[in-house]
Amino acid sequence: MSHCAPVRVLFVCLGNICRSPLAEGVFQAAIDKQGLSDRFKIDSAGTGAWHAGQAPDRRMRKTALSHGIQLDDLRARQFTVADLGGFDHIYAMDAHNLNDMLSLDRDTAFGSRVSLFRDLDPEPGDGQVPDPYYGGTDGFEEVFRIVDRTCEALLLELAKEYAL
Repeated sequence: MSHCAPVRVLFVCLGNICRSPLAEGVFQAAIDKQGLSDRFKIDSAGTGAWHAGQAPDRRMRKTALSHGIQLDDLRARQFTVADLGGFDHIYAMDAHNLNDMLSLDRDTAFGSRVSLFRDLDPEPGDGQVPDPYYGGTDGFEEVFRIVDRTCEALLLELAKEYAL
C-alpha cells in the first residue's frame, strides 16, 4: 500500500557518533539516488547522551567520505521515549542498544517497530554492528561495508513494503 506520509526510519547506536550516523548518511544517499527522498524521513540517535550535539567521529566521517558519503552536518542526539512513537522503523546497531530502547517501551506498545539493523543484512554474522570507536581504521571500513550492504537490503525491503 502506498502512503502519502513519509516512512520514518531511525538508526540507533550507543553514542550516535559512529554507526548510526553512518547508517543515516548511507541510507539517505541510497534514497536520494533512487529519487525517493520525499518518501522518507531519516534520523539517527544514541542510547547515551555523552556526545549530544557533537558531529560524528572524525574517523567515521573520513571513512564515509572516502565512499562518497557526507556526514559533516549530522549532530548526535539521545534516543527518547517519544522516538518510539515517532518512527515507523527503528533499527538498533546491536542487542545492547535494542534492549535499552525496548526498556523505555513501558507498555510494550512499540516493540514491532524496533529491530536489529543486521536482521536485514545478507551476511548477518552475529547480528551486531561492531562498535569501531576503540579500534583502528579497519574497524571503520568493516562497519562501512556492513552498513552499506544492509542499507541496500533495507531500501529494497521498505520499497516493497510501502510499494515505492
